[in-house]
Formats: sequence, structure tokens, C-alpha cells
Amino acid sequence: MKVLYRNFKAPGGGEVDLVCRDGESLVFVEVKTRSSEDYGRPVEAVDGEKQRLISRGGLAWLRLLEFPEILFRFDVVEVIAREGEVPSINRIENCFQLPEGVYP
Repeated sequence: MKVLYRNFKAPGGGEVDLVCRDGESLVFVEVKTRSSEDYGRPVEAVDGEKQRLISRGGLAWLRLLEFPEILFRFDVVEVIAREGEVPSINRIENCFQLPEGVYP
């Protein structure tokens, strides 16, 4: 994947940590970092409310491009950064779909 933009904040609300290109697809990526999994996996923090926020950001990006005919998806990257260890990184491709009530 090629990173196109970092920390996109949409006018009127919405945000995306990374906007990427993966072949012919546009990918909106949420990065969640934790120091342990004591309270669950990082992806569990991407609840319905967070998904709506990311979706609004992704749709705002598409709006800026005048809604091109392009495939897009929402990925989550989990990072477990334990002190003194190499971080563990896990990408969950196509982690969620556009939530109800969020439309292009």
C-alpha cells in the first residue's frame, strides 16, 4: 500500500488516520496502538461511533475527488507496543463496511 495522506480531518467532522492506495482500491486506515492486550485487542476500540467518524472522513475524501468510480474499504491496523519488545503489527483488511446512516 502507498500512503497518500496522514491524519485527514474532514470539514464538518470525520477523520482518517491514513488514506492509502492499494492497487486499484482506496483504503481508509484506522491505526490503534496499545501497550498490552490486557483490556482487549486494539480493534475492539473501533466501535460503531468510531466507525461512523472514520466513514464520514472517508466519504469526505471521496467527495473531494468528486466521487470517482473506485473501490474503497476500511482497514484497521493494530499495534501492540510492549516496552522493550519489537511492536506487533496486525492489519485487518476490510474491517468494517459503511455503517447505517452514513451515505455517500
